[in-house]
Amino acid sequence: MLSPAPNHRILIVTDAWQPQVNGVVRTLTTVMLELRAMGHVVEVIGPDRFRTVPCPTYPDIALSLLPRRRLIRMIRAFGPDALHIATEGPLGLAARSWARRNGWAFTTAFHTRFAEYVKARTGLPVGPIYAWMRRFHGAGQGTMVATQSLRDELAARGFANIRSWSRGVDLDLFKPYPRDEFAYLPGPIFIYVGRVAVEKNIGDFLNLQLPGSKVVVGGGPQLAALRRDYPAVTFTGPRHGEALARAYSGADVFVFPSRTDTFGLVILEALACGTPVAAFPVTGPKDVLTDAEGKIGSVNPDLRVAACDALSADRSACRGHAERFSWRTCAEIFLSHLVPLNGRSAARPGSNGHAHRPQTRVH
Repeated sequence: MLSPAPNHRILIVTDAWQPQVNGVVRTLTTVMLELRAMGHVVEVIGPDRFRTVPCPTYPDIALSLLPRRRLIRMIRAFGPDALHIATEGPLGLAARSWARRNGWAFTTAFHTRFAEYVKARTGLPVGPIYAWMRRFHGAGQGTMVATQSLRDELAARGFANIRSWSRGVDLDLFKPYPRDEFAYLPGPIFIYVGRVAVEKNIGDFLNLQLPGSKVVVGGGPQLAALRRDYPAVTFTGPRHGEALARAYSGADVFVFPSRTDTFGLVILEALACGTPVAAFPVTGPKDVLTDAEGKIGSVNPDLRVAACDALSADRSACRGHAERFSWRTCAEIFLSHLVPLNGRSAARPGSNGHAHRPQTRVH
């Protein structure tokens, strides 16, 4: 592991980066800022620096096109003490290949149930994809995961050297606001916030027979179809910042229908705004909605039962539970899992694989 002293040069390579809006990007962005505030030099290399093509079936996601040579130049120019490969896309594959070729140690993270996402879009079985992902992550010195249930699941699938890495929430932004955002709709208000995509299983929420009104906040490839098929539902489109927090606050229950998320940052955001959560008893919800002092929501195989049960939750207890999750702690845990490039000390790679401090920088 790296020493806790400041001024480490930390490089994160990720296929999920700004301007994408999702939990991976939000996590990496916030951890980067926290690490910089702690005195470390952090560089993120994402698809925004490369020629890209739209991801098939999900054009909002950009895939880097033949990034290897340029990526290598960027890595050499930055001269990291530690390398973290966040995703399994073109950039992640190129960074992994170059690191192995040079004998560098690195860490990875399991952010996304890629196998289940592919199955949802194509029908392909998850087994071969998990085998490939196991090899991808197995080349590193540790794979970071957000929850204990995901850690147990991956261990059962043969993943090794798994490291726990929880998440945080911006408690200054996400807090209880006046609950008048949806006052024009019949109550109670059941809300979904997040990407509007097939893997989020939003249809299970929209098909529920619930009192009051349903609201969907977010954008994505399924938005137009859902708007057409569910005319009685209020679709606000994407919201950010305080407007997003006010949407959470204006709801009576946040319904999280996904069965494939590895954590669900939106759960913490809803709780921080005082809004209870209803979800299936799957990885993410069943990890976050435990050990609370007071009732903060409900998990149930019957999502309608969970949604109705969550109406009786304690909104102050929701906020109190969210306050247990700190982004600074998240960043400190991330730092503790990083490893020096040579596995022993903070060597920096040169153009021939030997250590040196480069004179150029990438910004």
